[in-house]
Amino acid sequence: MPDTRLPAYQQVKAYVKAQINLGLWRAGDPVPSEAVLQQQFGVSRMTVNRAVKELAVEGLVTRVRGSGTVVAQLHRISSTLAVRDIHEEVLERGHSHATKVLTVEKVRADTALAQILKLRTGSTVFHSVMVHFEDGVPIQFEDRHVNPQAAPHYLSVDFSRTTPTRYLLEQAPLTEASYSIKAALPSALEAKQLAIKRREPCLVMTRRTISGIHVASLARLVYPGLRYSFSGKFEL
Repeated sequence: MPDTRLPAYQQVKAYVKAQINLGLWRAGDPVPSEAVLQQQFGVSRMTVNRAVKELAVEGLVTRVRGSGTVVAQLHRISSTLAVRDIHEEVLERGHSHATKVLTVEKVRADTALAQILKLRTGSTVFHSVMVHFEDGVPIQFEDRHVNPQAAPHYLSVDFSRTTPTRYLLEQAPLTEASYSIKAALPSALEAKQLAIKRREPCLVMTRRTISGIHVASLARLVYPGLRYSFSGKFEL
């Protein structure tokens, strides 16, 4: 469902971006016509036209004269990593995915967290901690804080049936993301849940996602260095 808190043209943009981020629309796939989007969202043709134009400027879609609009190919080298659902990653490798949920709760944002999420200090935020498994082996420890304004029903989600990443991509469509990756030693809890020793190096990704006017989430994702590697490809 579109987020009605966003301006109408941003709702259309967020919908298209969500389909691309979830892998439902791939490079070369047709994007629904402006007439179809106009009817789907109940907005003016001008509103849809603005959304599609901005998506084209951002390089996400290509407008082909006489053929409509399609999802764009990657025409330049990109240094970004796609925001991917670990469940889909594991399935693509032909393996089974499972999740162990440790914590889903409300907490108060301290000054540092509030600044990152662009909230007031002491604001209520949602917090979840879980471990993701590949064929029964723990491969990711996920510690995430979520802005309730972006995903108000987050605490009621059954994360044994879906992942936070997939849920947020559907409910708070991604418009921007930033991340950092570093090597670090795990905390005692992380080492225990990942079944590794405290001195075993890990890859730690800290990722902030933005949906429209809201910072949606801040996630700390810890991967055992000997079991996981980040991968992708460059295209010209």
